[in-house]
Amino acid sequence: ASKRSGAGARLAKASVGALSLSPPPANIAAVVSVDVVVPVFNEEEILASSVERLSTYLAETFPYAWRIVIADNASTDATSEIAERLATIDARIVHLRLEQKGRGRALRTAWSQSDADIVVYTDVDLSTGLTGLLPLVAPLVTGHSDIAIGSRLSAGSSVARGPKRELISRAYNLLLRLVFAVRFRDAQCGFKAGRTDVIKLLLPAVEDEAWFFDTELLLLAEYNGLRVHEVPVDWIDDPDSRVDVRSTALADLAGVRRMAMRFLRGKGHVDLGAHERAPLGDDFGRQTVTFVLIGVVSTTISLLLFLALRPESGAIWANAVAFTATALGNNWANRRFTFRRRSDEDRSWRYLTSFSVYLVSLLQTTLALAAVEGNSTLELAMLALTWGAAAVLRFVVLRGWVYRRSGSVTVGE
Repeated sequence: ASKRSGAGARLAKASVGALSLSPPPANIAAVVSVDVVVPVFNEEEILASSVERLSTYLAETFPYAWRIVIADNASTDATSEIAERLATIDARIVHLRLEQKGRGRALRTAWSQSDADIVVYTDVDLSTGLTGLLPLVAPLVTGHSDIAIGSRLSAGSSVARGPKRELISRAYNLLLRLVFAVRFRDAQCGFKAGRTDVIKLLLPAVEDEAWFFDTELLLLAEYNGLRVHEVPVDWIDDPDSRVDVRSTALADLAGVRRMAMRFLRGKGHVDLGAHERAPLGDDFGRQTVTFVLIGVVSTTISLLLFLALRPESGAIWANAVAFTATALGNNWANRRFTFRRRSDEDRSWRYLTSFSVYLVSLLQTTLALAAVEGNSTLELAMLALTWGAAAVLRFVVLRGWVYRRSGSVTVGE
């Protein structure tokens, strides 16, 4: 994480006045400061107890300078009064009042105003166990990762919630993995952190102001090659949650569609300046295995189509339809999973090269089938031979020309 001089001792300035950061334990250098943002809307019943629990945990166990920011997004009950009282009692607590609703809006405002080195947010009900806070922040402090998220879907997580929410969460995150080929597992857990300098670069590109804010931020982060670290968490569902699951799910689906179209148009790039990830070394082994797995799936589909169509249309036309039907999906899957490219740089070159490979491969299989048409055993043998040759050709061209970048592979491109 970036280390600005005097980070542990400086005073933070917000709309409510100057506020001092909590000093860390004497045996640990004050080199990192952390803002823990708690977005709230009409939480008069639990706000005081949750903030007291959070501040006690931070004071007793957290090794970095810290501040709690209560981001009150247009509460209409006594939440504002309680937040003001808490801020008056403890200078390490900030009340940030917004006059418009929206969790995303609250986080955007608090994070964009922060002068801490790391920004965190947690839900006010503290459903996520606070023991995960230090593991969440640690990879950001070391510079290993740019963003860290709590994950309820990791193998080491302990989660207590009903089957309905579990099903919805898993379905939503599976959709993200299928559409965007993301590597994180849980986009919606209310427990996230980021390096402030990186977060501030991403925020202008995030459009959502409500519940999709988290997902959009993570999608943009991975799209631009940033490293997202996941931490298994202990999580207990809040039975008093007032989130409208149906309306939130519909809004999330609309957000997924918007981001898919945005990325297809090549509009997801964010200028990260010095934070751009350096290219990694050769990734031949992983690419080969992934390419083969995708090839097995597409070849199986093509073969089934060929066998279904051959009796009526003949081997040549059956092959043309079967080969064409899987070509687009195969190319998309290899772009996303094998070569991990998400940007639309050199789109015309990529389309032209991929289409040329398709035409050459189709011509190759057509000529081979024409030589043995009528003999079903030889037809299948020729298909195996020519489809295998086409796969090798596709891999060589995609790896060597279409997705090559200065001889190296860049994660998240």
